[in-house]
Amino acid sequence: MKKSIAVILFIFAFAGGMQAQVPGPLKLIQTIPLPGLKDGDFDHFQVDLPGKRLFLAAEDNSAIEVIDLTTSKVIHKIEGPKAPHSIGYNPESKKLFVVDDGGPNQVEIYDGTSYELLGTIPMGAHADASIYDPVSKLFYVGNGGKQAKEDFVMISIIDTTTGKKVGDIKIDGADRVEAMAIEHPGPRMFVNLYNKAAVAVIDREKKTVIDTWSIAQEGRNNGSMAFDEADHRLFIHAREPGKVVVIDTTSGKIVTTFPSGGMVDDATYDAKMKRIYVTGVPFINVFQKSDEGERYDLLGQVPTAFHSITSILVPQLNRFYLAVNHHGQTDAVVQVYQVVP
Repeated sequence: MKKSIAVILFIFAFAGGMQAQVPGPLKLIQTIPLPGLKDGDFDHFQVDLPGKRLFLAAEDNSAIEVIDLTTSKVIHKIEGPKAPHSIGYNPESKKLFVVDDGGPNQVEIYDGTSYELLGTIPMGAHADASIYDPVSKLFYVGNGGKQAKEDFVMISIIDTTTGKKVGDIKIDGADRVEAMAIEHPGPRMFVNLYNKAAVAVIDREKKTVIDTWSIAQEGRNNGSMAFDEADHRLFIHAREPGKVVVIDTTSGKIVTTFPSGGMVDDATYDAKMKRIYVTGVPFINVFQKSDEGERYDLLGQVPTAFHSITSILVPQLNRFYLAVNHHGQTDAVVQVYQVVP
């Protein structure tokens, strides 16, 4: 009897695993090789739509991979950064900004055409998370905190037209920041306070924190963030216990939660399809926003490779890109998915 039950459970688990192999909302259509990379993690992507390029921070390989989206090939490798984390690109000034904490902590500015280093901007310790605002052309970079032995974090502001730092926003009581989201046309910016299980609400015009929203009752170690601005919903992924916390940005209140794995590094909201993509191990979980009530249904699960948690959605191209690490006999690649209605 026990053997029969074990067989039934195995068949059920296997069937569930087979079902998870079906891409559903994402269809793999291409694989772009990333030659010459050794074992090691990636961190974040950035897209240059006018130039039809994709930039990828190969953190542990000390490089920025530049991918031509027309030919689907690596056309350049910027080898100046030591430990690149996140990237901003201004297609008008044609300047590429790379946040690097490999020592010294700094933002490196590269010419977007020649890839030559134009200059650097010093940062505090643990320069990592950032966000580029294409409207104001400002680049916001988190730095300082615990690794700097400080009880505050700075969000440094860089003008990507001039390539100059133009200010700082101080977040007291924080020791590490992660993902950020920018509100338009409003002045607010939302910042994940990783070790505080909270979100800082910042007035970008006044350069000050105006509120703090706790998610501690639902989870901790909030790293990834996605934003549905039209419906005023902020999606915060808490690695512990592995769930998405949904906040109403008009009130700051938690309206619902749903499970989505633990090891997640990127989350994106697709305004056109009304979907949330949560990239982690072992799946990219895709949730569909319901037209009725505060409900987000699991639409599909796309298997990922070892520690492949770096992704970007480019809705203008109807494409979703996933970076796959070099690991053992597995070569580093970028998997290209078509978003399926």
